[in-house]
Amino acid sequence: MKENKLWYFNGILLLVLIFTLLAHYSGLIYSKFGEWILIIVAILATLPVILRAFRSLKNKKVSIDLLAGVALVFSLLAKEWTSAVFINLMLTSARILASYTEARSRRAIQSLLKLKPEKAKVKRNGRLIEIPLNDVKKGDSVMVELGERIPIDGTIEKGEAAVDQSSLTGESIPISKTKGDKVLSSTIVVSGNLIVKAEKIGEETTLEKIIDLVEKAQANKAEIHTVADKFTAWYVALSFIGAIILYLFSGNLNLVLAVLLVTCADDIAVAIPLTFSAAIGHAAQRGVIIKGSNFLEGLAKLKVLVADKTGTLTHGQLKVEEFFAFDAPKQDEVLRLAGTVCAFSSHPSAKAIIKYLDEKNTNFSEPDNFDERSGKGAIAFYRGKKIVSGKLSFFQELNFEISDAQLRQINEIKEKGLNVTLLGVNGVVLGFFALADEIKPKIKETISELKKLGIEKIIMLTGDNEKIAKRIADKAGISEFYANLLPEDKLKYLKKYLSKDYKLAMVGDGVNDAAALTLADIGIAMGAIGSDAAIEAADIALMKDDFSKLPEIIKLSKFTLKISRQDFWIWGIINAFGLVLVFTGILAPVSAAAYNFITDFIPIINSLRLFGFHSIPKD
Repeated sequence: MKENKLWYFNGILLLVLIFTLLAHYSGLIYSKFGEWILIIVAILATLPVILRAFRSLKNKKVSIDLLAGVALVFSLLAKEWTSAVFINLMLTSARILASYTEARSRRAIQSLLKLKPEKAKVKRNGRLIEIPLNDVKKGDSVMVELGERIPIDGTIEKGEAAVDQSSLTGESIPISKTKGDKVLSSTIVVSGNLIVKAEKIGEETTLEKIIDLVEKAQANKAEIHTVADKFTAWYVALSFIGAIILYLFSGNLNLVLAVLLVTCADDIAVAIPLTFSAAIGHAAQRGVIIKGSNFLEGLAKLKVLVADKTGTLTHGQLKVEEFFAFDAPKQDEVLRLAGTVCAFSSHPSAKAIIKYLDEKNTNFSEPDNFDERSGKGAIAFYRGKKIVSGKLSFFQELNFEISDAQLRQINEIKEKGLNVTLLGVNGVVLGFFALADEIKPKIKETISELKKLGIEKIIMLTGDNEKIAKRIADKAGISEFYANLLPEDKLKYLKKYLSKDYKLAMVGDGVNDAAALTLADIGIAMGAIGSDAAIEAADIALMKDDFSKLPEIIKLSKFTLKISRQDFWIWGIINAFGLVLVFTGILAPVSAAAYNFITDFIPIINSLRLFGFHSIPKD
């Protein structure tokens, strides 16, 4: 409401200033009366500038408004009424432009706010009723029909649907959801209907957390942003000293006014914050939450990137790479027996084997009896057969016959960094599955691109053994890795690479790696969608579990810094040229104000290039 009032006030003031100048130069108003109009408008328009400068000083902050306020006061004292009106036209236009560009940079937040449903359909006392979203309670069963947005975070109790999560993750392909799956607020049901048990409501929902993070991001300023603030304070002080010296030597108040007006840095005061706000908003719309401008800038200075293996470079799920049957002609029968012993097992290797059999369309029967031995394997009984699957040590414990040739083949596979799950029947080993944690798509290409972007060291940390770690590192194109690590060991290696000379980023899942993410200069959480721990621990949260977005956000960071530096160069060149015009007598106070007004738009327009940046595509 307050922002709207300021917008209207500045808009009306701008029109009054324009009309006053047009009337003055066209001679529409009688000369004496016109002069009084100029005086009144100049004084009234100066008051907001003086108030803003006073507030800045009260908050112990030196702002460009202070410099502009002094220039206006001197203009009024020198009876340069036209100059004062023109200066105010410049400042009012800058305020309006700043408000517009700020609103533009906040569009990401506003678009997220529009995603919030206002009502929800809830089942209570056997009836379906529609209530305001604020009245939904935890535990309520919420009905979401085709085309509707899910109003809360929760778990599906009933139904199947395809859900569009692009508003939070940036991915455009709908995700299939069924009973037991988690769903998130603001996502859209594009096919099917759901009944969802409400688990997070109001400010606890993922959407609200994202909005809150993007809004707070502006509080954490980047170094270049802070430099701009420090520069303003020094610049204002030097401008005052310079103006005093210039007046003492020249005695020409108009010359001093012209210099102050040409060098007023209100364009930089708008352009630099705008650049970072636009970049953060741009990233948020594409499923990347950057918690502050300082972290955005830090990405451009990265020299070391440390990545956790499981869940970051790999899916964290075992996959069958190959099956070896010791009696090849009976391979199909052996696979059916494997399905029988793995059917009821909850072990990751058993689930991977079942998935492998499904892909091969292998039919198998359920066991008559089943016994799972934690950390060892499983035993199933089917039609008088005792079927066993599990580790080599488990088979040796059960006195299975394993020949030297079979043992050599098993060890050869282990040497390659693969997990081995044996299969046997009635004391005889029939074969084994070679399994591995599946590396994510495009990891090697992403690692290569990160190196091209200036990352000098990419290090993989894992709790797995040396052989498994080497296999994944080789596949990913990573030359440096550390294996057999406990969580506290990861912190030790991070400390080893932390330096004041460059930035270090840690990439992890945000839950198991929370401590490491916090210790690093920049903590990046993968697949943070729906995970409070990931969002809280990280400085940058990738909503989608997509490692390939890292080069894109680094490119965004580099582009943002490039634009900011360009703004400073543009401002410097414009000022230098303006001063030449002033000291050669071409620009007087009025024309100096006009010159500053026109050139103000150049660095700001340059910053607006961020709105057209497309380096983080929506998938």
